[in-house]
Amino acid sequence: MGASPLGSWNDGPARRAIVEYVTSTADERSPDFVPPADRIAVFDNDGTLWVEKPAPVQTGFVLGKLAERMAADPALAREQPYRALAERDESYLRALDAQEPDAVESMVRAVGAAWEGTPFGVYEEQAAHYLASWRHERFGVPATGLVYQPMLELFDYLRAHGWRLFVCSGGGRDFMRVICEDTWGLPRENVIGSAPEFAWRDGTLVRRATPHGPIALGPGKPEYVLARTGRLPRLAAGNDDVDVEMLRSAPFALLVVHDDAEREYAYTDGAARALSAARRYGWTTVSVKHDWKTVLTPPHTQEEPSAPGQ
Repeated sequence: MGASPLGSWNDGPARRAIVEYVTSTADERSPDFVPPADRIAVFDNDGTLWVEKPAPVQTGFVLGKLAERMAADPALAREQPYRALAERDESYLRALDAQEPDAVESMVRAVGAAWEGTPFGVYEEQAAHYLASWRHERFGVPATGLVYQPMLELFDYLRAHGWRLFVCSGGGRDFMRVICEDTWGLPRENVIGSAPEFAWRDGTLVRRATPHGPIALGPGKPEYVLARTGRLPRLAAGNDDVDVEMLRSAPFALLVVHDDAEREYAYTDGAARALSAARRYGWTTVSVKHDWKTVLTPPHTQEEPSAPGQ
């Protein structure tokens, strides 16, 4: 690796804590040494690996699909989340953005029903088409241009020290897998998140309405990590309250604090419990304003697959 790792990070307590921990866990002489098999690092996505304001990237994809269903069946407007869409209920959307359980549960049910019976390759083709045309309303860049350059450098730094990296997000697992290899350099199997059950029908796998396990929020996050890796993480990174349990499951935790309104956004909504936990448990806090020299990575265009997988 180069002589100057984490080049987009300012020299400060956060960067020094990361370097000290990562180097010590790779040193067999250190009391903090971690065997290579146990070097598991997990990261939340929205707000931790890329910009989540004014709404997560996947939001438009989901709401567009629900709008199509409501146009075909107006009776859906009697129930959530369709009622909120029909009435332009901003309070519901704020609750959804804050990942409040009731709002999330109603959305998960609706999303499951919206894509029920869709072959998984067709779903990925739809997601790729959406990502190819989507642009951020403030920055004017595709989703790949919203990724935090310092976090990509942290990925490279961890890999150089023998770590295996996973993303565990409340967002759709299959949506993230469309971009994970080109954007994060992660294989698809290292992306964990909320997902449906699948069924084998007429020679192909199709999505079911039933969620596969709990939503990957709060306690669901470490549960998914353990199920996927057979281990709990030794390093975890997140940015809000639904990441607290995952951060507590790791001996080294990073909490990204959004405090840079000029280069990104400044907000604490949905993070009060996480900030309190960071003080209580001594987590390493990462200030976007003070710890990152550069925030966003140069974007590249998300290409659509030539044909859906089967």
